[in-house]
Amino acid sequence: MDYKESYNYWVSDAYFDDDTKAELKAIANDENEIKERFYKNLAFGTGGLRGILGAGTNRMNIYTVRKATQGLANYIIKQGTQDMGVAIAYDSRRMSPEFADVAALCLNANGIKAYVFDALRPTPELSFAVRTKKCTAGIVVTASHNPPEYNGYKVYWEDGAQVTSPRDIAIIDEVNNVTSFNDVKTMDKDEAIAKGLYNVIGKEIDDLYMVELKKQIIHPEIIKAVAKDIKIVYTPFNGTGNVPVRRILTELGFENVYVVPEQEMPDPNFTTLEYPNPEDPKAFTLALKLAKEKKADVVLATDPDADRLGIYAYDTASGEYVPFTGNMSGMLIAEYILRERTLLGTMPKNPALVKTIVTTNMADPIAEKYNVKLIEVLTGFKYIGEQIKWFLEKGTYNYVFGLEESYGCLAGTHARDKDAVVAVMCLCEVAAWCKYNNITLWDQMLNIYKEFGYFKEDLYTITLKGMDGSEKIKAIMEGLRANPPKKFGDLNVRYFRDYKNDTCTEIATGKVTSTGLPTSDVLYFDLDNNSWCCARPSGTEPKIKFYIGVKGDSLEDSAKKAEKLKEDLKAVL
Repeated sequence: MDYKESYNYWVSDAYFDDDTKAELKAIANDENEIKERFYKNLAFGTGGLRGILGAGTNRMNIYTVRKATQGLANYIIKQGTQDMGVAIAYDSRRMSPEFADVAALCLNANGIKAYVFDALRPTPELSFAVRTKKCTAGIVVTASHNPPEYNGYKVYWEDGAQVTSPRDIAIIDEVNNVTSFNDVKTMDKDEAIAKGLYNVIGKEIDDLYMVELKKQIIHPEIIKAVAKDIKIVYTPFNGTGNVPVRRILTELGFENVYVVPEQEMPDPNFTTLEYPNPEDPKAFTLALKLAKEKKADVVLATDPDADRLGIYAYDTASGEYVPFTGNMSGMLIAEYILRERTLLGTMPKNPALVKTIVTTNMADPIAEKYNVKLIEVLTGFKYIGEQIKWFLEKGTYNYVFGLEESYGCLAGTHARDKDAVVAVMCLCEVAAWCKYNNITLWDQMLNIYKEFGYFKEDLYTITLKGMDGSEKIKAIMEGLRANPPKKFGDLNVRYFRDYKNDTCTEIATGKVTSTGLPTSDVLYFDLDNNSWCCARPSGTEPKIKFYIGVKGDSLEDSAKKAEKLKEDLKAVL
């Protein structure tokens, strides 16, 4: 069925509701829009679905969500784990509660119990709920930090982590095998509740989640000592973090937590935000305004599904608030945990720190100092969660902390995905420790740079939307793969890693070895002088991302080196 036939089927078949048909009839004369909506099925990737809301096969709607869920249900039934049930959470976006119900009722119609949260919850709490309820899988309806026209759907397995290979590929196959909407099941909600298939969860999970978070606190006595003095500004970006973040900080004793009023309550339009992303400096405009009014020590923001944390900290020297990258805040928390647990003698045996391949190399000397095993994984926090599972299964290491450059980290193993709620808690403990020692968070960051090196990372992104865009992204990757550059400016390529072909080539000798990691469409260039560049198409957005990293002799030197490497990268492209 070509895109026009598919469009006509949606417009005319009795399966689709009147609102859907009306939306599609309104674009009857827009050939390009029809093509964009129907030229393909919305891809169910390794993490699930993510796309623009609207009617059509290439859009997020109740039909594409239900169809994907039927594929997941088929997979669960083939595994024989349908009696364990599936936990479901959702965020504050448009259609999130509706998609959660659509997924639950499809599972119910297939004889699988669903445990659905009574209101919006953070993604990491869904991960926690999967393990707490001993479910076979979990679903969270969220588009994370994407613009308001998007929504998404992520799948977790019984260990609480997003599905990884080969399970993700098997689920994708099952989803793709559902070719007809007539094969998709659903049922009446009242009937599902009466049969015990549709179950509501909430406060009991919240309370257990809070208990687990508090286990990561190292110095409650320091928090108590400065609780009346330290000032924290927080914004949940109109998302799921508002309730759990405020609760945990209140229960720990922090007395001066100021929430940005315009971004406090759920708002699917993100009215005051151009882009609800803690990586975007513009998103902090209102929070920084409030911070200056309150003379805050630290400014915190969590993205709509509360799995990523962005921060600014006050600098007494300049009187301004300094932004921290995800690498910086992650290292600030990691260094504190490793140092203080080592000093107190509470570090577990065989401790491990896990990071992705595009995360700062500052982790290397910090892990070395505290005699902690550093493990690198592919980009995506699901690979960090997977390591926790393997540590437990094999009895090798004890997970202490994990982080990725894109503002995500996890202390503890209560969840198996990045958790901005625990990150806020840990970061506020570090801020309390700094306050107790008469320094700022920025002062402490400078101390870490002085001791371990002035590492700096950056990101160059090319956005190419639509059908043509995906082909251009593929062409860029294939061009670099077929003819990898030997130099980036005056920096030689020492090693070239092609994770898709599982090869690591030493340029000087031509020797080829394995990357040691699963296959993935990623290219990594290890350069002279502690520099590197990595190319990776985004799995959730129409983008190709180029990550870079350098090490300098000072903040100014590392900034210059990073800027030069970015320009040299553009010249290569």
